[in-house]
Amino acid sequence: MNESALATFRFPENTCIPQAQPKAKGAVTLSSPGIEVMTDLAQVKAATIEPGTALDKAEQAMIQQGVRSLFVVSDFPCVEGLVTASDLIGEKPTRLVNERYGRREDLCVADVMTQLSMIDALDYDELKVATVARVIATFKKIGRSHLLVVQAATREGAARIRGVISMTQVERQLGRALVEVTLQS
Repeated sequence: MNESALATFRFPENTCIPQAQPKAKGAVTLSSPGIEVMTDLAQVKAATIEPGTALDKAEQAMIQQGVRSLFVVSDFPCVEGLVTASDLIGEKPTRLVNERYGRREDLCVADVMTQLSMIDALDYDELKVATVARVIATFKKIGRSHLLVVQAATREGAARIRGVISMTQVERQLGRALVEVTLQS
């Protein structure tokens, strides 16, 4: 596959999430529209957690909601960052415990999350005309397991996080693992 990656950008402050109801996701191919692998936050309630939540509670929240990432929010609907399952159980907590001479139980989501300003985002309108193959190329380029999709500001409102794409969801919809992709959290 020799597809070019989609352009990414960094989030402006006070980026928010819309809320609504879920829709079933079907099978896709590499040539399917990229939008088909996005979880649309205008149709699905965003999974959120507060920054002060203990890591074990955050892990339980992910399990209960059937997700591998949570938006970190202290003043809903504005987003501070993203925490993934890898952030909770990977090397980050161990490194922090060693650096602080503390215990894992002393860590909270804010300690291991990725700040929103450090997350690459895709443009919603560009994603609508891109293919799943380009989304995969973007995952390869940035080396992460999640992409956020931002819908540009309009006369009706400010820019907002419109969706999230997880590599796991793309694999599920393609019906195969994409093991050649080396990813971080």
